[in-house]
Amino acid sequence: MKITPFLRRLAASVWLVALALPASAQCTGTNLFDAMPASERTRLTLAAHSAPFAQGLLFEARKDGMMITLAGTYHLPDPRHAKLSRKVADALKGAKQLLVEAGPKEEARLQEAMTSDPKLMFSSGPTLPELLSPEDWARTKDALSAHGMPAFLAAKMRPAFVAMTLSLPPCAVREMGSGEMGLDKVLMQDAKTEGVPVHALEPWDTVFALFNAISQRESLEMLRAAVIGAPLADDMGVTMADLYFRGEPRLIWELARAQAIDGGMSAKEVDAQMKLSEDLLMVGRNRNWLPEIEAAAKAGPVVVAVGALHLSGKAGLLALLRADGWKISRLDG
Repeated sequence: MKITPFLRRLAASVWLVALALPASAQCTGTNLFDAMPASERTRLTLAAHSAPFAQGLLFEARKDGMMITLAGTYHLPDPRHAKLSRKVADALKGAKQLLVEAGPKEEARLQEAMTSDPKLMFSSGPTLPELLSPEDWARTKDALSAHGMPAFLAAKMRPAFVAMTLSLPPCAVREMGSGEMGLDKVLMQDAKTEGVPVHALEPWDTVFALFNAISQRESLEMLRAAVIGAPLADDMGVTMADLYFRGEPRLIWELARAQAIDGGMSAKEVDAQMKLSEDLLMVGRNRNWLPEIEAAAKAGPVVVAVGALHLSGKAGLLALLRADGWKISRLDG
């Protein structure tokens, strides 16, 4: 495998993880949630539904004559996008802006940076075989092989970037360069058709800033968790896609917790990993986005299309908007 094409695919992986929703590109496998005993499904559902705005993918926020339409997105192609994209397209017709995590310019800049300057993701310090036990490195190599990632290349990478690539289903990685579009890109194309400007909520290098902020110990723990989950990655891809299209994105979060414990991590370890992931990929970014979204809404109706897990939870965008006086209504249920 040539390194440059691989890095292009890896850049896409980086982008998807930065968008904060694990993705599936029409993977084949078992729906792990549906295969669970009814009692376990009920337990996870109750845990998921305890979070604010746990269900739903399309919402409207209104305040003082201002209006925001919020769509929780899924970042890889799926024929099931059609129904939701039609509803969002209706909102776009009257919108002044479409706000997304990353627009075409930001994605192009990331692709260019990663293919021209691989040092962004590589460490000048100890390699993974030096940082991991022989047993953990062997398990990591097995997981890397299933994802088509050369072990010699991954050995020199920062652990967090290896971890986030392993968190994606292999089928998703194989489809990165297919040219098909996830919901974000469908909506950006619709916005272009309608003449609606597209603006990014954050700069192209956000993911690097996020992972530079965590310690080596934390990044190695992320890698260990990703390796434990790697054998079920395709099944998780199928499961996450199904739950998303059922309007149950928060269940994805609770299922990931349960699968990590079943895979051998302690509940304490899992809680620490989940908090790190939520703080890193969602909470801080949501708070940074809020003033940008509210400022844009002052100029007229806006559509916000971001990863579905950004909407729910106590620090989700919907709860933050409600706390700031916005009235929230669900539009898809």
